[in-house]
Amino acid sequence: MTLALLVFLILMLLQIPIAFVLGVSSIVYLLAIGNTGLLESAPQRLYSGLGNYSLLAIPLFMFAGELMNASGITTRLIHCAKVFVGHFRGGLAYVNILGNMFLASIIGSATAQTAIMSRVMVPEMERNGYTREFSAATTASAALLGPIIPPSMLFIIYGVSSGVSIGKMFMAGIIPGIVLAAALMCLIAYMGYRYQFPKSEKIPKQEVAAVFVRVIPALLVPLTIIGGILSGVFTATESGAIACALAIVIGLFVYRELKLKDMPKVLINTAASTATVTILMAMANLFGWVLTFEQIPQLIVQWMGALTESPWVFLLLVNLFLLIIGVIMDELAVMIILLPILMPLVAHFGIDPIHFGIVLCINTVIGLLTPPVGAGLFIASAVADVKMELLIKSIWPFVAVAIAVLMLLTYIPELTLWLPQLLELSS
Repeated sequence: MTLALLVFLILMLLQIPIAFVLGVSSIVYLLAIGNTGLLESAPQRLYSGLGNYSLLAIPLFMFAGELMNASGITTRLIHCAKVFVGHFRGGLAYVNILGNMFLASIIGSATAQTAIMSRVMVPEMERNGYTREFSAATTASAALLGPIIPPSMLFIIYGVSSGVSIGKMFMAGIIPGIVLAAALMCLIAYMGYRYQFPKSEKIPKQEVAAVFVRVIPALLVPLTIIGGILSGVFTATESGAIACALAIVIGLFVYRELKLKDMPKVLINTAASTATVTILMAMANLFGWVLTFEQIPQLIVQWMGALTESPWVFLLLVNLFLLIIGVIMDELAVMIILLPILMPLVAHFGIDPIHFGIVLCINTVIGLLTPPVGAGLFIASAVADVKMELLIKSIWPFVAVAIAVLMLLTYIPELTLWLPQLLELSS
């Protein structure tokens, strides 16, 4: 195991893609122990890691997101947010957050949202008197909503790996997403009046009504996803297929911006994004199998059990550990590597796995904003053309707010469990 761990650390330091780090480390371990039976079973473990029906939701939601971007649905949702809140002081910063909330209900990826919104919002905010670094920091921070508000790729991976209902995870993410968005807006309100942020003119009511009417078809997709799951009409996986069908109909026949010539590019982007995730899931299943064979989770359970008997202290330790590990690892890597270790601890301390899933996901996405490996920082810096040191200086207030929300959600589990329990009662 020592050799495999050494290989793992070396590959991580060389910044090899995490999927190959997991796979190579696992194979090195199997070769080192000389167990040919386990080595022969490795391909089967890789295949079984992808044999879960719920994983179909990942390509479906990715396809839906690509379709909605190509259909002009995304830009209409952002324009709608600008009409409703753009006239407040710091209005474009509010638009940034609301736009990310809308986008979160389509894409479910913080890094994708950071790239898209940095291209759209940072130049617009700079033209209206905001500094480029503040605009980029607001964009990267608001993109944290992507993996929290459903549909969320992280929730799907967590649900498949832990055996928790993906539909319940989707419902559990709604209130935390709203709480985080409200907290970021409160920070912007404070900063807006302190630094006298600009505001735009209020748009006439007639134009507001017209914009709202035009955006109704765009709102149908996220509302159908959430409403269908909440009412029990379809599962989370089925909702992905329905979202794709709605996006195609709206793009082709309502907004008429989706063209048949766009479909090859949409399908290629979806396939590339899906392949990245699925190969990671396959390698993670092999890596988890190795950990189980070495009884690593059981040893950690015994150690944590001797350290504390309080679930609240355990959650605090997990939060501190994940915030630190998020500095050097991205959110998918943290989720994939640590889930086999943490889930036995969750059962040992009697913590609701849905509540823990939300805490874990928020922890991992906060890591996107912390140097030196924060992917959100690098994307925002590159796309918005902002110096990294200036961006880091501007983003710390947003990170502090996100950590405060994390602690609130950690110790008030009702904020995450109320909607899933409501869903269970209604079914």
